[in-house]
Amino acid sequence: MMMTNKYRTAKRIVAYVLVFSHFLVGCATTGGQNSANKVGPKSSSSHKEQLSEVVSTAPKLDVIIPVFDPGLSESAENYEKEGIWPELRRAEANRFAYKLKQALDDSKAFGAVRVTPDETASGDLYVLGKIEQSDGQNVKFRLNVVDISGKSWLNSSFSHEVQASFYKNSRNAGGDAYDPVFEKAADSIIKALKKWSSAELADLKYIADLQFGASFNDIAFAEYVDTKGRYTKLISKPSDHDPLFERVKAIRIREQLFVDNLQQTYIAFSQNMNDSYLAWQQASFTEKQLRKQAKKEGIYKTVGGLLLIALAIAAASSGDSNDSNILGDTAAVAGGIGGAILIAGGFKSREEAKFHQEALNELGESINLEMSPQVISYEDETVKLTGNIQQQFEQWRAFLQRIYEQESTPDVEL
Repeated sequence: MMMTNKYRTAKRIVAYVLVFSHFLVGCATTGGQNSANKVGPKSSSSHKEQLSEVVSTAPKLDVIIPVFDPGLSESAENYEKEGIWPELRRAEANRFAYKLKQALDDSKAFGAVRVTPDETASGDLYVLGKIEQSDGQNVKFRLNVVDISGKSWLNSSFSHEVQASFYKNSRNAGGDAYDPVFEKAADSIIKALKKWSSAELADLKYIADLQFGASFNDIAFAEYVDTKGRYTKLISKPSDHDPLFERVKAIRIREQLFVDNLQQTYIAFSQNMNDSYLAWQQASFTEKQLRKQAKKEGIYKTVGGLLLIALAIAAASSGDSNDSNILGDTAAVAGGIGGAILIAGGFKSREEAKFHQEALNELGESINLEMSPQVISYEDETVKLTGNIQQQFEQWRAFLQRIYEQESTPDVEL
């Protein structure tokens, strides 16, 4: 009987253990699944789901990035004082616009992102940039982001200081030391984008179409928008089958194709200057470091020399006419000679700094030789456009105006 009781007790214990173990395994499995959903990198499929959700709910705006304002002083006399080489800075104005385009393209948050000669191109959102500083070590520019209705999304300066560690890292070989500032700027623009609803973004795209039409015939599209206030407001929408609206949209597509073709010129422009520009960046960074070090050493040597001369004068004036005065005079002369040597060394350091400045000037001038205007063509069309890109773009807009006028003039049978 006693053995039977022990057997029954053992069976109960085993049963309890099995039930409890199953409970623990269930909790661990459930807890593990929940934890996997909360922590650690998400699966690629979850990223795609989130991205598709954003893409499907919000229309993508087309972005226009006019070539940056180079930020040149009105007086050419200030260029050397400010360490600016005009042709290099104008080249950067083109390059910076293209670099920002690349950063926005990589985000996939917008539709077409186009670099243009100026802000007259047709788009939904405009990113207007001005270079404030660029010397190989420090880069800074201001962005004013404005939508087609005239509302400002962002008006801020973005800066970056290149560190010596960038060039010490072999992984950065062939990389642009300025890349972080463009990524920072793109992130800020995307943050501003998230503040707008899908309906508001859709209205902007309509306003862009209507504004483009108004550039050819403002009276025909005046009834759809209110331009009396600070911002352009959408009052109503024309019918999708309105022949005039359809014609305007067709012409706008032609302009977009032309601007898309311009992108190849900006790509080639940036690629052609890439090797020289990256070499300038690194050389300029190195020269600035050497200049800074040379100036610092020059100041220390000059101050030390003046101090030794001062001590020598003090020693000479405090001595008397006995034998000890001979020692004092000797110390004074030695101190003066030592001070003179240090001062001479200081001037030598300044000469080195001047040499580095001249080296920077030569680097800037070498870039200038590569920055010449390029004549572009539009696919197989025999449209003759001459001058720089901005002049060609203006000629193209005049060409589109003639197309609009020809299409809007009804044929008359004689």
